[in-house]
Parts: sequence; structure tokens; C-alpha cells
Amino acid sequence: MRDAASRAVLIGPPLVQLMVFGYAATFDLNHVRYAVYDQDGGRAARQLLARFDGSGEFVRVGTLQSPLQVRRWIDERRVLLVLHVGPDFSSRLLSGRGAQLQVLIDGRDSNTAAIVQADVNGVLQEFDDEWAATHGWPASPARLRMRSWFNPDLQSRWFIVPGIVALLMLVITLLVTGLSVARERELGTFDQLLVTPLGSAEILLGKSIPGVLIGGFEGGVTAMLAVYWFHVPFTGSVLALGLGMFVFLLAAVGVGLSISSVARTQQQALLGVFLFMVPAVILSGFATPIANMPVAVQWLTLLNPMRYFLVIVRGSFLQGAGVAQLLPQYLPLALIAGVGLGTATWLFRRRRQ
Repeated sequence: MRDAASRAVLIGPPLVQLMVFGYAATFDLNHVRYAVYDQDGGRAARQLLARFDGSGEFVRVGTLQSPLQVRRWIDERRVLLVLHVGPDFSSRLLSGRGAQLQVLIDGRDSNTAAIVQADVNGVLQEFDDEWAATHGWPASPARLRMRSWFNPDLQSRWFIVPGIVALLMLVITLLVTGLSVARERELGTFDQLLVTPLGSAEILLGKSIPGVLIGGFEGGVTAMLAVYWFHVPFTGSVLALGLGMFVFLLAAVGVGLSISSVARTQQQALLGVFLFMVPAVILSGFATPIANMPVAVQWLTLLNPMRYFLVIVRGSFLQGAGVAQLLPQYLPLALIAGVGLGTATWLFRRRRQ
């Protein structure tokens, strides 16, 4: 406690992580973005949709005009939910017959999809009860057909296991690269590197290659286990997943080498690795949706390389995405990798002087 640096390490990181976890780690859904494909437009349809608009949990962001729009809006993650009202919804209810409402939910995040399904059921149950009481029906009129895209059975394994690919790659790569330079200093061999004819970039390149190779091997083995052991469907492109792995590894190596270049001991490097890794996992969407986090925290997640790689790996497994569809994820990930590697090189040169 007498050492200022030790006090900062013991007090600062726990407080930061407490704030991050408290705001970001939530399974509550308060603003479910949804769209409506209404082929009916009748009185009953308007009353039902008004219940969703006034519930406080659902936010309508669009009115769709065709089934192609329904597919595109869910594929592009514009909405989590689409309500499809058939052309005879109101007429069937007004004539005393049951009507059907189609609810399409993005099933890539099975936990979130299950929560949305429960919320939808609650709104429909209230509508059913009111309609039955108003029109003298003996039972609820509406029949609900649920369909979760990309994960029809809402198996949590299909959502979690691809995320573990990203998690293990991040952990292994950060540990290998984060301790590399610090280990040289602690063992006394760092000075031997400095007297060699190698430049800073060449030394860091030698420290980067093991992290890329080991992290890539770990990711490849985990991905194969996900498919052949856990039977998670892989519907996308191997090239798209491999490219995403490579760029993500470069970003993780940049972060790890930056930490290792600053740390004087392996203990400091290990603390730095975990200080970065734990918030990175929480702010990635690994367990809780980023859309549920406060706006300020959502902006913070844009600096997190794991956020983009999770979209790549889950899109490759469940969505059937290719390189073109995942290009918006590759570009910021490559930018983070470039900044991280450049920062590591600059820090290493300063420590050599």
C-alpha cells in the first residue's frame, strides 16, 4: 500500500471493471428494435401493433413492404424482430375465427431471442385477453407461430461455442505476446537482444510470429471441434473465417506487445493482459448484446477488436456470410491491428533508448 503504482493496480482496475460490468453485463431488453410487415392494415391489426408500440420494450424502426425486405433487415441486423401480419388477420378475427401472426426473430443470439419471444408472448396474451373479453370469445383468438432465423431451435450451444473460438484466440495470443518482452527483461536476456544487429521492428516481428501461429492453431482446432464435436453448423466461407482470424490475431498481437513493451516484469504484464482482456470480453457481445448497453458504452466497444471478430465468426458459422458481407467488420479490425502494432513498435523503441 506504500507503493503508488501498487495502489493504482489494486484499486483502479477493480473499480473500472465494476463500472463496466455493472452497465454492460445485462440480459434485460428495454429497446427491442423491430419492423412490421403488415399486409392487412385493418382495425384488429392496428390495435395489435399499437400494443407493441406502446409497450415501452419494443421500438419500431421501419415498416416493410416485401418479404425480401424482411430477410435483408434481419440479415443486416437492423432489427431483432419482424412482425408479419397476414392479409386476412382483421377479417378473420372480426368474423369470429382465429387468425395467425408470424413473428420472425434473429436467432443468432439464442439467449436474447428467448427473452424477446417471452416478451412477445406477453404482449400477445394481453391482446388476446382483451379481444376475447370485448367480443365475447370463450378463448384467445390469436395463434402464434415462432420462427428464429439462423438458429431455429434456439440452441445456446450454437451461440456460445463459436464465441469461444474468439475468446480462446484472444486469451492465448495476449498471454503469449504480452509476456514475451517482459520475460526477456526479467530473465536478463533483453540486453542481449539490444546488442544484436536486429532493429526494433524485426525484434517485435520475431515476438509476433509465435503468437500468430499459436493463436491461429488454437482457433483452427476450436473451430473444427465446434463443427465435428459440438455439431454447430458451419454455413459460411472458410476463406472469410480464416481472413477474420488472421486480422484479429494481428490486432491481439498489437495489444499484447504494447502491454509487454511497457511492463518491466511478467507480473505487471500479466496484470495488464487481464486488465484488457476481461472488459474486452464483456464489451464484445460475447454474452450480452451490445445494443442493450448504454450509448456511451456502445461507443467504447468500437475500440474492441473482439467485437468485430465475434460478428465474423458467428456470421461464418450461422449466417452463411462471405467476405463481401463481412467487409464492414474487416476494415475496423485491420485499423485496430495497424494502430496496435504501430503503438507497440513506438513503445519498444522508446524503451530501448
